[in-house]
Amino acid sequence: MQRTKIIDTPKFIGQTVKLAGWVHIRRDHGKLIFVDLRDHSGIIQTVIIPDHVEAHDNAKRLRSEFVIEMEGLVKERPLSARNEKSPTGSVEMEVVSIKILNESKALPFELNKDTKAVNEELRLKYRYLDLRSERMHENMIMRSKVVKFFRDFLATQDFMEIETPILGKSTAEGSRDYVVPSRIYKGKFYALPQSPQQYKQLLMAAGMERYFQVAKCFRDEDTRGDRQPEFTQLDMEMSFVEQEDVMNVVEEMLINLVQTLYPEKKIQSLPFPRITYKDAMEKYGNDRPDIREDKNDPNLLAFCWVIDFPFFEKDEESSTGWTFTHNPFSRPKPEYMDDLMKKENIGDILTTQYDIVLNGFEIGGGSIRNHQPEALRKVLEIMGIPEEKIQRDYGHMLKAFEFGAPPHGGIAPGIDRIVMILQGEPNIREVIAFSKTGEAEDPMMSAPSELDENQLTEAGIKIIKKKKKLV
Repeated sequence: MQRTKIIDTPKFIGQTVKLAGWVHIRRDHGKLIFVDLRDHSGIIQTVIIPDHVEAHDNAKRLRSEFVIEMEGLVKERPLSARNEKSPTGSVEMEVVSIKILNESKALPFELNKDTKAVNEELRLKYRYLDLRSERMHENMIMRSKVVKFFRDFLATQDFMEIETPILGKSTAEGSRDYVVPSRIYKGKFYALPQSPQQYKQLLMAAGMERYFQVAKCFRDEDTRGDRQPEFTQLDMEMSFVEQEDVMNVVEEMLINLVQTLYPEKKIQSLPFPRITYKDAMEKYGNDRPDIREDKNDPNLLAFCWVIDFPFFEKDEESSTGWTFTHNPFSRPKPEYMDDLMKKENIGDILTTQYDIVLNGFEIGGGSIRNHQPEALRKVLEIMGIPEEKIQRDYGHMLKAFEFGAPPHGGIAPGIDRIVMILQGEPNIREVIAFSKTGEAEDPMMSAPSELDENQLTEAGIKIIKKKKKLV
């Protein structure tokens, strides 16, 4: 007999079906034993009566999270016993046979309750159990639906999904790189991408015109509560566009996302308000303003765009005293291009950077790019990067732009943060399947971990431990 999904059992009233899943709750009433059985699709109440002797004996052995297979007759429940809140609340199954597929040890925490109150490190150590809980399971389902929605929407807008390398080159993009040693080229290293920024611009130079990918990004930053060493963004780039073109595509996508997957939520203002960086700082004191009219309404979504960012900010470590505010690849607003090329009035130059903000969180950022090599070079010079380093870190970009690169721009909405807000979660760890702690550790895999000497030798690496100071 073929297995039936629990969610489909109401279609089989009066028929015998086979179900398989986990024991969610077992209630022994002596003669009658009730087992709530759970699979990916839902939960159903089953009843085991003494008439089915072997099944009844097996039911006595069951404990929470045992993996079992059941066969039985699907029956309508009396009106007084129905659970209208459950899709399967109108039926139950009278079990005629039970097969125990795998037993479970005593659980480190209860799964039939919300696990939010459980110590987070314990939850992460047993993440595969935590993900079985109703809330976490729902978070993973909705994350999958959000990603699928993005893919489907962008396909209708003529975007191509293209994968870019994970092993790349270490360059300055705003954060510290995770580096990977090369066994073949000892003493040389790859870097994991902070974002696919350079690759997606090179795809525009390659004539792809509209690109996206669900991209893993890696940043070796100091630990913070809501930061993860790796995160996921919807990376996008478009050719022959101006700022409004990119913003309009993203705005339409986010509006349709909410209306399709979260119809119970209300978007406060349409179209999304545009706020300049200067006004945001003066009115709200930050560049990710929470403009909700009622911050107590969990279903209120207040999107806004923040625009007109300064291109450069003071940096004492730079030889010229300047660094970029977002990334070096942005293009200035047209009226400031002359200042950039002359390297004048640097602090006044505004860029085409645009950030999308939702309920006080930056959920994405992008810009129109410098597609002309001489303009990109001026940015790098203003930052005081020596010619040798310009060629080493950015030479491939400058060369690519010499071969007819089109005007282009893009954005990278953060999938983790978007799902976090839509699901009403307090941090991104609640919507990432296997997240790390706020200290960038993985209690489940015990990572990061030491390598054995053979691995270090093969990679040409020697670990130098700091000597303890004598007191």
